[in-house]
Amino acid sequence: MSASGTIAVDRVVDRLVDADHYPLSDPDGPAWREIVTRTRAALDELGCCVLPDFIRPSLRAELEHECARIAPLAHTKVERVNAYNIALGTPLPDGHPGRVIMERGNAFVARDHIPASSIIHRLYTSPLFQRFVADCFALPALHELADPLSGLCLNVIAPGRAHPWHFDTNEFTVSMLTRPADDGGVFEYCPSIRSAEAENFDDVAAVLAGRGGHRVRRLEPRPGDLQLFRGRFSLHRVSTVRGGNARHAAIFAYSQRPGVVGSAERTRQLFGRLLPDHLAADAVRGDLLLD
Repeated sequence: MSASGTIAVDRVVDRLVDADHYPLSDPDGPAWREIVTRTRAALDELGCCVLPDFIRPSLRAELEHECARIAPLAHTKVERVNAYNIALGTPLPDGHPGRVIMERGNAFVARDHIPASSIIHRLYTSPLFQRFVADCFALPALHELADPLSGLCLNVIAPGRAHPWHFDTNEFTVSMLTRPADDGGVFEYCPSIRSAEAENFDDVAAVLAGRGGHRVRRLEPRPGDLQLFRGRFSLHRVSTVRGGNARHAAIFAYSQRPGVVGSAERTRQLFGRLLPDHLAADAVRGDLLLD
């Protein structure tokens, strides 16, 4: 579909995005190009870019309320995991970072529990927003995950819990904080600690052992900020949440290929259930990294 055709049928971005900061109505215009150029530069340098005040100020209370209302639907089960989300019994040599076991206490609300009328669902399915995200990552196009559970989800981290060090299965990650923690809940990451060609296990092991502090960057996004991140190659975590409020963040999952569905084992861990789509799916990776 042409840019003009997309704009004609997709007004979601105009309604939801703060046009004073992000005038995205013209994908071929100079304002769009300036934002994309700036975002790509940050991603190239730091592996992460936060676009502050992405959602209109008048909608931020609604954004928080909508997500808080569905947060009790999250699948909550504390898991013992490693940074690669591979089976804990996988044979690995001594000193391998995959042998470091951590507690994952965050929970996920699956896509089939998220109302289609909600802000995060409307943004996730917007063709213009998808085109913008693809452009920021210098990709020709993006597709919504065909996965009925993990395509769009809400990450809920209750007080006393954390999302430990890990790598993402996707090369790129798109998220939006919808409610901050009262204290803690800081996003920490090690940009480009590995590449598609090199695992750099020694560097990963140093961070997991608390010796790699010089590699760690910290971010504290605000509700309505859009975060773009190269999570496949950057080890990252959310520190322990403290206070009375859980931390909520929407995860927008896209793929460069259509029809992508999550693996059965990872889906069972995250959502506590499987659908027929998962039993028939094969995990697809664009590299040979451990995971």
